[in-house]
Amino acid sequence: MEMQQLLSMGFPDELAAQALAATGGKSTVKATEWILTHKPNSTTVVNPSPSSLAFQPKLDRFFNVSQQEQTEEPNKRIKLSSSPTPQPQTQQQNKPSFFFNRSKKQQSQTHTHEPLYERLRPTTLDDVVGQDHLLSTNSILRSAIQRNRLPSILLWGPPGTGKTTIAKAIINSSNSTSTFYRFVSLSAVTSGVKDVRDAVDEARKLRLKTNQTTVLFVDEVHRFNKSQQDSFLPVIEDGSIVFLGATTENPSFHLITPLLSRCRVLTLNPLQSHHLVLLLNRAVTDIDKGLVQSLGFGSGSGSSQVDVSVGDDVVDFIANNCDGDARVALNVLEIAAVNAAARVQHDNEECKDDVGVNVSVRVEDAKEALQCKHLAYDKAGEEHYNLISALHKSMRGSDADAAIYWLARMLKGGEEPLYIARRLVRFASEDVGLADPLALNQAVSCYQACHFIGMPECNVILAQCVAYLALAPKSIAVYRAIGAAEKLVRESVGQNEGVPLHLRNAPTKLMKEIGYGKGYIYTPDNPSSTQSYLPPSLQGFKFLHWPDRNPSESDG
Repeated sequence: MEMQQLLSMGFPDELAAQALAATGGKSTVKATEWILTHKPNSTTVVNPSPSSLAFQPKLDRFFNVSQQEQTEEPNKRIKLSSSPTPQPQTQQQNKPSFFFNRSKKQQSQTHTHEPLYERLRPTTLDDVVGQDHLLSTNSILRSAIQRNRLPSILLWGPPGTGKTTIAKAIINSSNSTSTFYRFVSLSAVTSGVKDVRDAVDEARKLRLKTNQTTVLFVDEVHRFNKSQQDSFLPVIEDGSIVFLGATTENPSFHLITPLLSRCRVLTLNPLQSHHLVLLLNRAVTDIDKGLVQSLGFGSGSGSSQVDVSVGDDVVDFIANNCDGDARVALNVLEIAAVNAAARVQHDNEECKDDVGVNVSVRVEDAKEALQCKHLAYDKAGEEHYNLISALHKSMRGSDADAAIYWLARMLKGGEEPLYIARRLVRFASEDVGLADPLALNQAVSCYQACHFIGMPECNVILAQCVAYLALAPKSIAVYRAIGAAEKLVRESVGQNEGVPLHLRNAPTKLMKEIGYGKGYIYTPDNPSSTQSYLPPSLQGFKFLHWPDRNPSESDG
């Protein structure tokens, strides 16, 4: 099979057999590489056979090598001394048609697969969009850069807000910082303690040799466990490095306290729509690194003849549907532009050159690229707790509209409906309580219904329960009562006395003889009787203020 494939590619029998023998005979790819990297026994063929004459054109159909490359590296190719150099037209006939459906100008242009957001990443702080509260003239970051006294910093914010960009741009923001500091980047996703130690060792050697300080940037630092985070403490303490960390998770929950005490936490906010509009317009107008490069058009003369237009309606649509995430916005724009370029190519199959091509990105392209509105939500992260808190507080404030909105945000973000239903059951007792005892029935029924039918059908069931709880009268009397009682027990007020004898059960004769149940009054037989049910030391304590008790009264 391998021999037949090599022969079909135009290699002579002897050369193909030699290649298979040298590479084990099991891989056509390895055999082909061997042929291309090993010189033949003789670089000159005196009496070439028809098969050897056909060898070069057939091989070229698999490797798109220009005539200039053949001239520059003659030793890497087989010389045919007795036959003229094949003409380009002859070689084209032996190549598949897809090698020639593009113009020569296109073939000479490079095409990059680097994402648009990475190509447009600002290199200095002056080019960073948004985060004015951190980058203003008198901010601690600007002042530290100006005086070459960078503290260890932790950048905390949602994805796509500029954490990595700001960290990398710090070094390039002035001539003094680029000379005084060296930037080293690690990712907690792919690195471990060994990588940190290697970086620190190199930083110490560099400081002794050149007096240059290393800025160690660790992206996604919250992915390091406690022991891994501990490894930063001594090197920050002795000044071996300046630590820069970036995280999307709340540092209070995911980073150890000693590390937080050694760093200044700078909070980044989601970008506003006008910030995203500025970034998107920058991507459209930048010829060297912008949108035109994503379409395969170079930055030379050809790109000036290709018009890529993006209307304001497209920019506004993307900016308003990316939840303040610049990376998402630029990705959507890039995919939408590629989609538009493919449509233009399909509509102009007869066009053999890109000269005069107009690629117009429409709102429909952006919608196709976005698929659905991007929502910043993480079922295990801080946004999860932020949204459930907003839902709870909206129902507590009897704002049914706001409560239904936050419910929709959670559902569209992918939240588990049974989690929401469990929270509603809790709310029914905590915030509605005795003011409407049927609220608990509603919440339990909601949970059961969600369990029966699941999403997406249970969304209306959740909405009904949320609306009911929001509109119901509220009482936290039970919630306060159990809280006060638990506090009393926790603090051992009254020494947690034993149960009074008259309240104890007396199932045996011995228990009755020692006083269990003695003096207990059976209330159904004596409705007007009174007796004490609390331990003697707690007589008079009030926990539940309902309905005619004043909750402002002090207990005891």
